[in-house]
Amino acid sequence: MSSLRVRYQTMEFGPADIHVRTLRDKQEFSDDTGIAEKLGISSSTWPLFGIIWPSGQVLAHLMSDYQIAGKRILEVGCGIALSSLVLNQRNADITATDYHPEAGNFLQANTELNDDKDIPFIRTGWEDKDDGLGEFDLIIGSDLLYERGHAEMLSEFIDHHAKPQCEIIIVDQGRGHHARFSKQMVKLGYSHSQGRPENTEGYLEKPLPKGQVLRYQR
Repeated sequence: MSSLRVRYQTMEFGPADIHVRTLRDKQEFSDDTGIAEKLGISSSTWPLFGIIWPSGQVLAHLMSDYQIAGKRILEVGCGIALSSLVLNQRNADITATDYHPEAGNFLQANTELNDDKDIPFIRTGWEDKDDGLGEFDLIIGSDLLYERGHAEMLSEFIDHHAKPQCEIIIVDQGRGHHARFSKQMVKLGYSHSQGRPENTEGYLEKPLPKGQVLRYQR
């Protein structure tokens, strides 16, 4: 991993600063042992976990003042896990997951960079039913619906880990699959609402023209 070029930045969330180590850009790649290839992660998609995306920023800002008292929280497909870092600084009960073999290493480095307690991390796929995660009161994620088939897999994964009373917040980048996902969630018994991300001018360079904040509850 020493050949990877990284960047460091500090992001503001109200009075709090979050220090983040990410990949320098989308051209970085390192899979000398072939672990990612065995997991089906190509060289073109390998770097995507290590970049902070606009939808991830929206979710992190939502989590910076969200009501979290007494809630067990799961971030799905965390990537660089900006929302988990924000919640961790707020002393939330947060667990992070991602399929990428390097996501956990970057998360550990970033929790240390912020002098915060370790964030529980489990590398798992959405089709894995034996991940040992348990159930959660709040499940969050951003830019998860890359492909048409993700709607079914993600909805089933979330339902498997949702407590009988649960909130789900997904910030969708606008890749065209969120309607299918919402239909699946309603079938599973969740109420659904959505809206455009608000008040993003202070931290997004460009607005998310097709972005939606998807909310589900049961």
